[in-house]
Amino acid sequence: MARHNRKHDRKKQIADPAPKKRVSKPADPAAVAQFSRKIQIFLQTTARRQLRMSELANKCRAKRSPAAYRAALDQLLHEGVILEKRDFYVLCSKEECFRAEVSRLSGTFGFVRDENGAEYFVAGKFLMGSMPHDKVLCRILPPRNEGSPEAEVLSILEPFPEARLCGTIVPTDEGLCLAPDRMGLEMRIDYKESVPYAIGDKVLAVLTERGRRHMDHRVRVVLNFGTSDSAENCMASSIAAQEIPVEFPEEVLREAEKLEQTGITPFDVENRRDLRGIVIFTIDGAHSKDLDDAVSVEKQPDGSYTLGVHIADVSHYVRGNSPLDAEAFRRGTSIYYADKVIPMLPKALSNGICSLNGGEDRLAISALMHISAEGDLLEAEFCKSVICSRVRGVYSECNAILNGTADADIQAKYAPVADTLHLLDELTDKLEHIRKLRGAPELESTESALLLDENGICVGLSPIERGRSECIIEACMLAANEAAARLAREKGFPLVYRVHEEPAPERIANLKEMLVRLGGTAPTFAEASPRDIQKLLDDCREEVWYPVINSLTLRSMAKAKYSAEPLGHFGLALRDYAHFTSPIRRYPDLCVHRILTDYLAGASQEWMQKRYAKFAENAAAQSSDTEIRAVQIEREADDCYAAEYMRSHIGEEFDGVITTVTEYGVYVMLENHAEGLYHIHDMPEGEYEIEDGWYLRNAQTGETLRLGDAIRVVCAKADVASGRIDLVAVQNEELGMRNEE
Repeated sequence: MARHNRKHDRKKQIADPAPKKRVSKPADPAAVAQFSRKIQIFLQTTARRQLRMSELANKCRAKRSPAAYRAALDQLLHEGVILEKRDFYVLCSKEECFRAEVSRLSGTFGFVRDENGAEYFVAGKFLMGSMPHDKVLCRILPPRNEGSPEAEVLSILEPFPEARLCGTIVPTDEGLCLAPDRMGLEMRIDYKESVPYAIGDKVLAVLTERGRRHMDHRVRVVLNFGTSDSAENCMASSIAAQEIPVEFPEEVLREAEKLEQTGITPFDVENRRDLRGIVIFTIDGAHSKDLDDAVSVEKQPDGSYTLGVHIADVSHYVRGNSPLDAEAFRRGTSIYYADKVIPMLPKALSNGICSLNGGEDRLAISALMHISAEGDLLEAEFCKSVICSRVRGVYSECNAILNGTADADIQAKYAPVADTLHLLDELTDKLEHIRKLRGAPELESTESALLLDENGICVGLSPIERGRSECIIEACMLAANEAAARLAREKGFPLVYRVHEEPAPERIANLKEMLVRLGGTAPTFAEASPRDIQKLLDDCREEVWYPVINSLTLRSMAKAKYSAEPLGHFGLALRDYAHFTSPIRRYPDLCVHRILTDYLAGASQEWMQKRYAKFAENAAAQSSDTEIRAVQIEREADDCYAAEYMRSHIGEEFDGVITTVTEYGVYVMLENHAEGLYHIHDMPEGEYEIEDGWYLRNAQTGETLRLGDAIRVVCAKADVASGRIDLVAVQNEELGMRNEE
């Protein structure tokens, strides 16, 4: 019986094989292309803006080949050629639509960037749940603020696979959820698929399910960084969420280590100018390890100067199309935050063979500039060189030498270069005078220096102050950067330029209006020049509201970027400018070195154009993008560490100035340059009026918070994860709200 059943089973398996999977036959490409043309023609020629889905299908005779018709629709939707609106289709060209990528999100809004690089503001309600790097279809909207282009997301064309976001685990009525950083909402977690987590943990998550709104998304926790009360943990999660490369590929590390171990060979020094006999030295921060610039100076009998700026020849080691070069291009720049650095190049290069360490021979590209007795750049010569830095200078020590406060040990250390240092100080006075004559505006940074303890916790904030030696190095680097750009423009070979275009007229108009409202004198210029901006700043430098004008002026400026075209630099009032002086930490500088190397080798202009024109365009675009990413990380770090510091000062009083007025409160800059929000919910009861970012007024009492007002506040709360500091005004007759009635 058992045998019979087994035979029966075998016969049945033969007679009834497992059903085969059905594979959909792909649509005929020719039919798809034909339907695609018909769809666009009918939508273009209709008297109406749109056609009902069924009507369009009938016109195209879709029943003849439903699969091809559907494939044509899907392709046109995916490419952003047509748009689906409820039961209708419409041509995107009739809706002022454009393809874009979501560049960043904030609490209640986001930004998209079109294919030409222009950014558009998108209100939260118009984002459709889109995430960074999603390819989306957008439509231009009338701007609510003059000069700020706005758009709405109409559809998500290509969702970014496994979109990543960092946030904090918080309790809700539905259980533990993820509160993504700077988004002001919670997302549900697929807890069974997630790594362990607890309330208050800082985590990295990936999207597992998308909804029409951000709050409808679901996520899976993939990494847990520990408590969100630690700024260090918060930054680690943010860097992971943005997929910023921290570790180098093994292939890149091996290449760098091999170059360092090989060192400088006699062959490397051949055909280089030997400058080891002149006094050359570096000046950097005490903790800097990637020393890529050194300086020298000699005074000529006629009173002119020969200024030497000697930059590490990174291009000698990082050759085009090598693994090292590909990784440097991907990173674009080193990222510095708090006491950490994410380098562009491996340490074997950045801290090793490329770093201009004191007492060690190094390969360099030198800019030897002839500068007049008055400080004008007359001419410049570039050459491949070999140098040896006499002293590893430190800003604070050089400042002590220059102001006469150096102790015996410092004086002994700098004895070999002291005369050169004082001569550089003399030359810097003249370079700065020429810069003032050009009218270059002197805008002040609002960044703070972070003081960390041995555990990496922020225990102090203070405004960054520059000493005389910092000014010396800045003046020398500006001269070399100008010389490199001028050479490229005059000789007609491609280059990656650092450009800063003129500010938009509407932004200057807004700046002038705010200046008058604050109590300043109305400027008379119509179109702002750099000199006009500098005079505006000088006229109100002693006012209590000067920090506001300084901040508003910074915001009114266009963003500096990289370009293959020599568009000039408004902020420096220069026709020619490029980044030449930091190839260890910036890819555009490395590009400039690579191009200059071929020029110095005698390459023809035609050959240079063919080899580097497209390269310069690609490098400029990539360098601008990676710079934006680095700036965002550095600003986020400043916010997180400032909040970490202020957590230990909750309940304490601080003096500050109102720097921004919004419909939900005012932002106050404290004396230590930490910035916090005095929210309207924390203000005295009443109905508040707002005027164009100018003031908030309590309609019942007449009490007013105005841009530029001095105000005394109490630190009420500090959230490290979001970098948010909440302030409450001290209510008294002298500070806090003023009564306008």
